[in-house]
Amino acid sequence: MDEVLLRSLTPSVLGVLVRRGADFAAAEDAVQDALVEAVRTWPEDPPRDPKGWLVAVAWRRFLDAARSDTARRRREDRVDEEPPPGPAPSADDTLQLYFLCAHPSLTPSSAVALTLRAVGGLTTRQIARAYLVPEATMAQRISRAKRTVSGARFDRPGDVATVLRVLYLVFNEGYSGDVDLAAEAIRLTRQLAAAVDHPEVAGLLALMLLHHARRAARTAPDGALVPLAEQDRGRWDTATIAEGVAILQGALARDRLGEFQAQAAVAALHADAPTAEETDWVQIVEWYDELAGLTDSPVVRLNRAVAVGEADGPRAGLAALAAVDRALPRHTAAAAYLHERDGDPETAARLYAEAARKASNLAERDHLTRQAARLNARRPPGEKPRTDGPRPRPD
Repeated sequence: MDEVLLRSLTPSVLGVLVRRGADFAAAEDAVQDALVEAVRTWPEDPPRDPKGWLVAVAWRRFLDAARSDTARRRREDRVDEEPPPGPAPSADDTLQLYFLCAHPSLTPSSAVALTLRAVGGLTTRQIARAYLVPEATMAQRISRAKRTVSGARFDRPGDVATVLRVLYLVFNEGYSGDVDLAAEAIRLTRQLAAAVDHPEVAGLLALMLLHHARRAARTAPDGALVPLAEQDRGRWDTATIAEGVAILQGALARDRLGEFQAQAAVAALHADAPTAEETDWVQIVEWYDELAGLTDSPVVRLNRAVAVGEADGPRAGLAALAAVDRALPRHTAAAAYLHERDGDPETAARLYAEAARKASNLAERDHLTRQAARLNARRPPGEKPRTDGPRPRPD
């Protein structure tokens, strides 16, 4: 059973039904029914035209549902619209489905769930497991999202930037449950790149590939996080890095810089360095300056502060960090790192421990706790860790 083929056909089959006038929510249910039937029958009787088979079965499922829900005259009108047998039309409505699933009236979580279901072809159970929520909860979320977009016109242009943010959210979930959402996000972004010629789509794809190439080196055998500077670069996927760099270069050559291209440029500079010590931090700071001009994001300013600390010294980094909102996630961890670089292990240990208490996930909390313990272990015998803040220290 070729599940990849099934999932790749899902958006185009759904698009055919919607083009014929089917309500989005009903069409999506009919396509899911057709996918279930394909899983049941294809292994023993594979069709010569998989897309045509799915369209025919999904349309029949839609008509069956329509017969039970609509008046007789409306039902007969729908039956009359059934197309003659033959190959399915080749028009690809995937791009419009991306726009529809990233409708501005949807919350980010609903847009992600609907994209994974309608465009990605995942089941409600798979999506629920990936997001670690009950299946009933995810089913309600998807149902609400489908109702929200059911009245939206299918032929209106959508916002590529919104679609890209939805895909980026999917990618950042990484891996959980039985679905690798990072790999799924890359697959969907490749599909989008094939449907639309846009430098920021290429930039996002390059960014995903460059980050994904380091995946094997990000965790130790015991599951502990491995910081970028300590990763075994021999475990990085060089073929994926090369592909990401090539895609990025093509996008940058079009001279229409966007935030995902700038982020990918930072990732490419990290990937290009043979060792952590040879990282071109000066150029990374320059890219963060570009990125800050594009987004004015506090997260970008925080990352830039750390990069400044590497390029110009930890005190310059701490000065840059002082201008960033202290309530920002990972601000305390960044401050701890820069204080350690500045030769103040006492303050760094305290801040690492504080950052661990604020961490949003267990792996990050464990990593920060180990950093604090590492520095506290270096204290002279009998000296207790301070808890009342750092002592003033002369410059």
